[in-house]
Formats: sequence, C-alpha cells, structure tokens
Amino acid sequence: MAFIPKDFLVWAELPVSDMDAAVRFYSKVTGADLSIDTNGPNPMAMFKPADEKTGIALHLYPGKPAGDGRGPTLHLTAEGELDDVMNRVTDAGGKVVSEVIEIPPGHFFYALDPDGNSLGFFKYHD
Repeated sequence: MAFIPKDFLVWAELPVSDMDAAVRFYSKVTGADLSIDTNGPNPMAMFKPADEKTGIALHLYPGKPAGDGRGPTLHLTAEGELDDVMNRVTDAGGKVVSEVIEIPPGHFFYALDPDGNSLGFFKYHD
C-alpha cells in the first residue's frame, strides 16, 4: 500500500541574510505576528500554523538565500486582497515579478523578497 500522508510538506525553512529585516518584511506583507526566537541552536522566526500540532509551518533562519528567484518558490497567504499584498511587497523592499495568475482554486502572483527568495502569494476564490 502506498504511503499517503496528510501533507507531504511538514515545514519549510527560508534562509535570510538579515533576520530583523526579514521579520519586518514578512510581518508587513503577510500580517503575521513574527518575532525572533533565540531558544534553539539558531535564531528563528516562525509563522504559526492554525493547528500547531499538525499544521505546516514556515521558519525564517539566518542563512544564505539562493537569490534572484533561483531557489524553490514558497506560496504563502497574506491578509487582504492581492493588489494590497502586491503594494505591501513593494513598499517593504521586495519585488513583484508577475501579474495576477488565475487557476481553478484561486489566484496568485510571484514576487521576490529583499534577499531574492522566490515567493507566490495566493488567495482562494470566495
């Protein structure tokens, strides 16, 4: 019998060159309440999932970003409408690199964070 987990992605870790700047960027763009946690072996900022026991989480950590969109693309949700999210990406020092793209379950756009990490911001259709 094939292994079929609830989710294949358990969590993601995104390398950033400046933790304080990354926390400001992602907090402003997504609306998440992020802060730097220094309790582990490395400082980390965590996006808290709705269900902390089984939810998928994203962590920011000090590392070497791939830059210029060369790494994997993480698709995130953010508070507000996509045009507002696009404006916040630009205002926070990131770069919007596509128009809004429609797919059956919703719509999204591609962007780069200030380190050049590749991102997509997604909204489900109402």
